[in-house]
Amino acid sequence: MSASASALAHYPVMTCEQESAEILCHVGFSDGTKAVGKPVKLYDYDETLLVSKKADKFSQVRFIQPEGEFYIQFDSGHEFPVEVDYGEL
Repeated sequence: MSASASALAHYPVMTCEQESAEILCHVGFSDGTKAVGKPVKLYDYDETLLVSKKADKFSQVRFIQPEGEFYIQFDSGHEFPVEVDYGEL
């Protein structure tokens, strides 16, 4: 019996939390693999890219919280992007 490629696929995951005036996001994959060097982007609700950073050696990214409504996106390029809305922090 063989498994299909889609059954072996690992999807991107991201968690973000508020830390004072900063937002800390952890990115990676469902199998526990880190996403070192992968881009994480912060957008406003007009789809304007405000900040783009790459995950550090700990698979983390920090953003200064912008004013207004925003969301953070981790697009690993393998599956659908993961998004965290400011209201979820």
